[in-house]
Amino acid sequence: MLLRRIARPLFASWFVSEGLDALRHPAGHAQIVRDGLDGLTSRVPASARSAAPAPVGRVLDGGLSDKQLATFAQAHGAAMLVAGAMLAVGRAPRTAALALAGLTVPIVLVNLPVGRRGALTAEEKKARSARFVRALSFTGGAVLAGVDLEGRPGVSWRVQHARADRAALKVARATEAAKHVDG
Repeated sequence: MLLRRIARPLFASWFVSEGLDALRHPAGHAQIVRDGLDGLTSRVPASARSAAPAPVGRVLDGGLSDKQLATFAQAHGAAMLVAGAMLAVGRAPRTAALALAGLTVPIVLVNLPVGRRGALTAEEKKARSARFVRALSFTGGAVLAGVDLEGRPGVSWRVQHARADRAALKVARATEAAKHVDG
């Protein structure tokens, strides 16, 4: 349908833009991740952080360097860029859209409106809130794009109708066999 051919690239443009920005300017994205992790860490009790598995505990304790966070931001950006481009050109659009939905979850998490206690200015809170709402909105849109069947029946519908057709065929064969026995 023509509408999908226009809407998908338009929708994918935000993901491509964000991915490209993360690849080109990872330090800014790493700082956003650091601020988000600091906000989450301040809300998690020390006992829970120490009881967490090693990789999670290390992240929550601030054990990642800025370089590691920048590398993570670049990898995340590259994945968003690739999945966004796939959605835009129509290559495996459902898979690409669902991948984009999954890739926006970390963006939602680091922009949760739970900043470092009292450390965020009003302007920083407003920017974080805007990024949070935007990421949440794009997550929802990506989920919708991921479940779009383009007017074709889904797998559950096909399975249900195949079962019904098989049951009808079984009844027809039994009826035909009964006619031959009686006749």
